Amino acid sequence: METRSDLVAKNRLIDETGLKARLIEFFTKWEVILIFIAIAVFLFFNAKSRYFLDWFNLMNATFQFSEKAIMALPMIFIIMCGDIDISIASIIALCAYVVGNAALGGASIPTLIVLSLLVGALAGLFNGVLITTLEMPAIAVTLATQSIYRGISIGLLGDQARTKFPPNFGVLGQEFVSGTIIPIEFVLYLVLMLIFAFVLHKTTYGRHLYAIGNSSEAARFSGINVKAVRIINFTLTGLFCGLTAVLLASRILSVRSNIATGWDLEIITLVVLGGVSITGGRGTVFGVFIGSLVVGYLKFGMGLLKLSGTLMTIVIGTLLICAVLLPRLLDLYKANRKLRIQAQR
Repeated sequence: METRSDLVAKNRLIDETGLKARLIEFFTKWEVILIFIAIAVFLFFNAKSRYFLDWFNLMNATFQFSEKAIMALPMIFIIMCGDIDISIASIIALCAYVVGNAALGGASIPTLIVLSLLVGALAGLFNGVLITTLEMPAIAVTLATQSIYRGISIGLLGDQARTKFPPNFGVLGQEFVSGTIIPIEFVLYLVLMLIFAFVLHKTTYGRHLYAIGNSSEAARFSGINVKAVRIINFTLTGLFCGLTAVLLASRILSVRSNIATGWDLEIITLVVLGGVSITGGRGTVFGVFIGSLVVGYLKFGMGLLKLSGTLMTIVIGTLLICAVLLPRLLDLYKANRKLRIQAQR
């Protein structure tokens, strides 16, 4: 028969085990690991360069990654459902051509924005309809449309550039919030990030995304219109391509057919590094936000140290491999630990 002291000791052991389990669960979350990586990046580059933690430099560096971070937001929804879109850079180029050509014709800023959003949304809708109607893998369809959209911009623009824009067009992409040194682009990104976080984590649509990513068949049998959700995701991504084209053209005040080349994989890297499972069904907007900061300031710090672009690419590629591999290893660790605890009981 157990004595009172035995029961107290047993309860204390259970409490300690429970606390240890909660701590392990917390510190093995990918978002928490990303925060530690971000802190390490800041500490390392601060030790290497006294210019890194300068507030103006930190804010100014956001110009280099805000547009890609904005594009990463709708890409979360795409990848969350187990799809992928590698045509986004080409859609941006197509929308940028429309902006540049319309500006050359004397269109106003609101007209340029509406045209870019409309062209982007139509291109994204075309992707979504093809994917859901033909029931082909998203990577195959968007690989084809990647060539089509980029080919259109190259065919129409060639090696020319459009550099004539309305007065004050550069405000969105180049200016700061009045009275501060915070870029308007970065503030826009933060606002959009909060909206996407609310939709993904607090609405029925967000729950549908998780359900489709975990099992599209189960989601379909539970009454979710899987095709409609996927079409909406691709259309939304196209819409954001239009927005990004406006911001990019506003920042550099120039449009060429090779604009945004290579952005597809960089944006996908931000999403996967942020903890969104490449197979769908798992991830958070907060993780992608931290991942965007890590990549953005990592490249900024390497630029301060005058490291080569090749080395930057190697480092980012290594991070991507870690982002895919580590969560799987953590899942295996948690599963094995759960089995050991059950065996001990």
